[in-house]
Formats: sequence, structure tokens, C-alpha cells
Amino acid sequence: MANLNKVLLIGNLTRDPEVRYTPKGTAVGDLGIAINDSYKAQDGTIKEVVTYVDIEVWGRQAETCKQYLTKGRPVFIEGQLKLDQWEQDGQKKSRLKVRADRVQFLGSGGGRSGGNYSGGGESRAPAAESPRAASAPAEDTPPPSDDDIPF
Repeated sequence: MANLNKVLLIGNLTRDPEVRYTPKGTAVGDLGIAINDSYKAQDGTIKEVVTYVDIEVWGRQAETCKQYLTKGRPVFIEGQLKLDQWEQDGQKKSRLKVRADRVQFLGSGGGRSGGNYSGGGESRAPAAESPRAASAPAEDTPPPSDDDIPF
């Protein structure tokens, strides 16, 4: 069976982006977003639910997020789930977060930039600093023709 780890989210930033740097100088950004949802309860009332998600952004895209995004700004995140595990005071802890492959800035939402701006492209860390190596498709590779598809 094939595996798939793909996450698509739209939400508002819960705080200003924070950026730190690895010993080799690669930027790592931390974002938090809130995703609002509502549903109708059995008694007919509308219930509001908020889901909070931590986002990790790598490379130049982390720096761009820090430069242009502020709390409250709507963003579109495309990435993968990542499980962080650590030990604190003798207890094992873990949490799920999303490692962003792409962050797209939406609307103006009170941010420093007035228009739409896509953080664009790949934000993966170099292979030596990320558990997942970056692999970009070749720019000049033609799409497969019907003869190339094996089914």
C-alpha cells in the first residue's frame, strides 16, 4: 500500500512568525494558525470550534514569512505532518505539527503587506539539516504522453 502525508490548511496566524537559525545558518520559522469551523448541534444551535496548528517553515521562506506576516493574517499552508518527540522531566512528550512545503499569503488581514503574496516555492531544509532531503523536479522535463503511462 502507498503512503501519503499531505496537509492543506487555511487559517489565521495566532502570533507573529518567529525565526531562528541552525548552526549552519539555515532559517527555521515557527508559525501558529487558527482554523475556525462551525456546526449545528442537536439542539439547533450553531457551535464554533477552533483548531490550533503549529507550522514549521524552512529556508528563505521562513525569512519571508517573518518579513511580511503578522498576527491575524490569513495564510494557505501546504505541507506534511511531522511528529516531534522529546523528554521533559523524565516524561516522554510528543506533538504533531505541519512542516510547510509552501506558504501562501492571503488577503491583507492587518499584515504589513497590502496585497496577496505567495511565499512561493520549496521551503525544505538542506539534506544535512532536515530529516527529509529536498528534491526539486527538473524544470525542462516534459510531461508524460499517453504512451508513457503504464495503464
